[in-house]
Amino acid sequence: MGFAGKHALVTGAGSGIGAALCRALVEAGADVVCTDIDGDAAERTASPLGERARAARLDVTDAAAVQAAVDDVVDRTGRLDLMFNNAGIVWGGDSELLTLDQWNAIIDVNIRGVVHGVNAAYPRMIRQGGGHIVNTASMAGLTAAGQITSYVMTKHAIVGLSLALRSEAAAHGVGVLAVCPSAIETPLLDKGAIGGFDGRNYFLQGASAKAAYPADRLARDTLKAVERNKALLVRPRSAHAQWLFARLAPGLMQRASIRFIASQRSHQARARTNTV
Repeated sequence: MGFAGKHALVTGAGSGIGAALCRALVEAGADVVCTDIDGDAAERTASPLGERARAARLDVTDAAAVQAAVDDVVDRTGRLDLMFNNAGIVWGGDSELLTLDQWNAIIDVNIRGVVHGVNAAYPRMIRQGGGHIVNTASMAGLTAAGQITSYVMTKHAIVGLSLALRSEAAAHGVGVLAVCPSAIETPLLDKGAIGGFDGRNYFLQGASAKAAYPADRLARDTLKAVERNKALLVRPRSAHAQWLFARLAPGLMQRASIRFIASQRSHQARARTNTV
């Protein structure tokens, strides 16, 4: 598919991957609604993109609001071609430090937020005879390591949802893609820290590449994957080796993860000592 004249909705568009997706979509000729729980951030993304982009505040944990956002696109344009369920949060730190409210928050945003997007957009795409759903997952949805346990849980759920839905959606001409990047240069690297967790060190030390992958490059890769109707997009390419290792030698991968978490705890302890 080409993107010229297509109509897209992106959640979590105020920064990072979401903002990059909006830029890539407009560059490719699509019209896009840039949504975020921070309406001002959504406006900052949309404003430089001209008349083919508009901003809206959207809380993806509110199912009725997500449905209304999809319905608004359809009312204005007659169809919704592309639904990017991208909004997400992360908590980083030992799991015993997480409160039940934090567990519920990440489930509400990372899982229910995607479910709300699928529930709103997928039936519409079936009725119109086509469309594409793109769910932002993570390498954390294909592999697993501690200290981001709640995040790993939610991203595994999104990969499973995407692959299962894809097997149904093909009969309706609807594509489904799960985007599974390793460390991406976004504000998420520096958010959600609990108990001395250092997200930037954690994600970059654990990544196959030692530098974060640019969000704009991931966005362009994502649009290419949509055009090719791929099921999974794993980026950067070096992350494929990590994924293959996890699939072929899960026991070895688990032992490597244990060593990695031990090294992270040592790093966090040194950082606490240096700040005293």
